[in-house]
Amino acid sequence: MHYKIEGTIRRNKGRFIIFAVLWLIMVIGLVAPLGYAQHNATIDGVFDFGEFVTQVINVYTKDFNLIFGTFSTYVSEFLGMLWKLTLVYTLFMFVGFVKTAPKNEYSDIEQGSSDWAHGGEQYKVLNRHNGILLAENNYLPVDKRGNVNVLVVGRFRIW
Repeated sequence: MHYKIEGTIRRNKGRFIIFAVLWLIMVIGLVAPLGYAQHNATIDGVFDFGEFVTQVINVYTKDFNLIFGTFSTYVSEFLGMLWKLTLVYTLFMFVGFVKTAPKNEYSDIEQGSSDWAHGGEQYKVLNRHNGILLAENNYLPVDKRGNVNVLVVGRFRIW
């Protein structure tokens, strides 16, 4: 299970910053105007949807500076919408990360490579520079004692 978390973080490293910037843009461009419009559309505790739409259109078309007043004046409406947006956004982000998780432990390892060996451990048997080519930077030395036979798995096609 640990490989899934590591693989997901490795695959999505660059996306974390993009998600943070996108969330900030949504807070400023979506939550603040909607909080302002919700505050102005609520009259004596009753929400008027027609007034809400009018206020949203007013903020986006005429006076975008009203958004910055939302942060200080309409804090309760702003925070109420902020936690809802953050919850939905986090849910979508989590689903995206789960979908990019590796399916098994060997998902990102090239088959037939020496990625299974760590820290030069394969060079106890193999050579880096000369011999029979097995994989990139891995050669079977021909001057060693013992069996140097190579089994080739695959098929040979003649067209």
